[in-house]
Amino acid sequence: MPRSRQLLSLRWGDMDAYRHVNNVEVLRLLEEARVRAFGVSGAEGSPTLLATGTVVARHEVDYLRPLDYRTAPVAVDLWVEDVGGASFRVRCEVLEPDPPAVGEPRTYVRASTTCVSYDFAAGRPRRLDPAERERLAALADEPPPAPPATG
Repeated sequence: MPRSRQLLSLRWGDMDAYRHVNNVEVLRLLEEARVRAFGVSGAEGSPTLLATGTVVARHEVDYLRPLDYRTAPVAVDLWVEDVGGASFRVRCEVLEPDPPAVGEPRTYVRASTTCVSYDFAAGRPRRLDPAERERLAALADEPPPAPPATG
């Protein structure tokens, strides 16, 4: 699959009063996964989506189960859908990287982030160029199957 998997560590301070990772910190995990997947510099120092300007236009987050602090990293799977003229959607799942270690597959979060390529000098969105489209195509994938209905 062309998904990108990032293994990210949680921090003790990511927990809130309810003893699980706070929703704001979950957004930070998703941001870190995007930064790692898109990179800050491309091959031979060529600019990437992050270097040429990208802003977040929308987040949608489904919290499926509490994510408790632990020292083992969590996995963030990331892929791209719906590439438009200037925008694209990044889908993410925060999940257990080693299901046998915990006895079952666990998905903690499913999220979607709409990103827009942006020209900061002009102060407006800009069209994705062919190199950016190629990079996004390398991370393209289908949506995950819907979870089974519960009764």
